[in-house]
Amino acid sequence: MTSQTSHVPTADQIRRAPKVLLHDHLDGGLRPGTIIELAREQGYAKLPETEADKLGVWFREAADSGSLERYLETFAHTCAVMQTREALFRVAAECAVDLAEDGVVYAEVRYAPEQHLEAGLTLEEVVEAVNEGFREGERRARANGHRIRVGALLTAMRHAARALEIAELANRYRDEGVVGFDIAGAEAGYPPTRHLDAFEYLKRENNHFTIHAGEAFGLPSIWQALQWCGADRLGHGVRIIDDIEVAGDGSVRLGRLAAYVRDKRIPLEMCPTSNLQTGAAASYAEHPIGLLRKLHFRATVNTDNRLMSGTSMSREFELLVDAFDYTLDDLQWFTVNAMKSAFIPFDERLAMINDVIKPGYAELKSEWLFRQTATTSAYSGQEG
Repeated sequence: MTSQTSHVPTADQIRRAPKVLLHDHLDGGLRPGTIIELAREQGYAKLPETEADKLGVWFREAADSGSLERYLETFAHTCAVMQTREALFRVAAECAVDLAEDGVVYAEVRYAPEQHLEAGLTLEEVVEAVNEGFREGERRARANGHRIRVGALLTAMRHAARALEIAELANRYRDEGVVGFDIAGAEAGYPPTRHLDAFEYLKRENNHFTIHAGEAFGLPSIWQALQWCGADRLGHGVRIIDDIEVAGDGSVRLGRLAAYVRDKRIPLEMCPTSNLQTGAAASYAEHPIGLLRKLHFRATVNTDNRLMSGTSMSREFELLVDAFDYTLDDLQWFTVNAMKSAFIPFDERLAMINDVIKPGYAELKSEWLFRQTATTSAYSGQEG
């Protein structure tokens, strides 16, 4: 008898599957309609479109440039309308609701507090507004029949000089919804080693951090993030493929850095659609995640910026299923990888895996039994 685990999941099954998201930017996931309403309330007149559908298309097309720098320019509009407590609260609450409706049960959503100070908020007020928004979103999701837990990652911009300040902020709020630290922004010319004081501080405080590395820049960025800065995870890390050689006969040789990443089980926060937009991968079928999955790297699947990429966790999984014929077993593997790599306590991660993720996938995998029974019964009835 053939198990359903050998079958490709349907779009509906993918949507209902429990998912874990580690790399998602708050300012990259706003609803177009919310942007328009906030812009109107705040007197922001620079939006390129004032109809929600058209604005959504504009963001996706602007992000489809193949350039990370151009991709990052789209955030000027979203950040512009995220400068008040009310706006931050609303955006965070809607983020949690949207993710939960897509089947995400655990998410770590990142944002840069220093980018939300133009209207006079303090760093602390920014963090508190977002934290309260996430809690409200969790409550709304629960009322709608969904369960989600959202943790915040505080991001420092790698071209600025506030990393230590943001790291201290992340540590201060670590028991109030902030689960870790991150640095982001254009990699070229801004190596993570510029912020060693922040990373050394976080390590002394036994706190968690991830670093955007190996997206637009190559192996040196990954090496510095790991060996100089001590990152727990790699944001993207897609360029680790440059240290892997595939011979004509299909045999594979890992370089020293790639072997280290695999041996140490360092999580890779991979974002397929975003990687295509920024030129880090040529197509879904050629995305390094296919080989990294076969080689059993700690690969995870993420959205990066849902607005700019016009994506969701379900869509990312669907695209990978189409590209690599992944089964529910593969999707569960990616999901468990992500949950193992989350910045919450071990016992809580384990409970999510054993009590939420595995049972959720087991239920989906068992559905073929009931479909088979229904089909057999219908056929028998016709014969009778």
